[in-house]
Amino acid sequence: MDWMNLLKFFFAGIFLTNAIPHFVHGISGKKFQSPIANPPGVGLSSAMVNILWAWTNIFAGFYLGFHKTTPFASMDTAITFLAGAIVVSITLAWHFGRIYSEEA
Repeated sequence: MDWMNLLKFFFAGIFLTNAIPHFVHGISGKKFQSPIANPPGVGLSSAMVNILWAWTNIFAGFYLGFHKTTPFASMDTAITFLAGAIVVSITLAWHFGRIYSEEA
């Protein structure tokens, strides 16, 4: 494996790992720091912003790590899997975001 492939997988790992805290806070309906917040990386972003930021990282990581080598049977099954995950994550962020905003 050449160094360019190693670098590609290294950045795939960075993006996929960075998605985890944003995704978890987002589906929990909680605010969390993001580079989109004000000030960037310090201010808190809404649950929905964190879900969108998590999915941006997930797409970047999967593109870098699995482009042309999908672990699924076909690209159609990969797209279907991602569509289901996106729908449930956005729904959970919306639902829990409403619950936590009512308590504040």
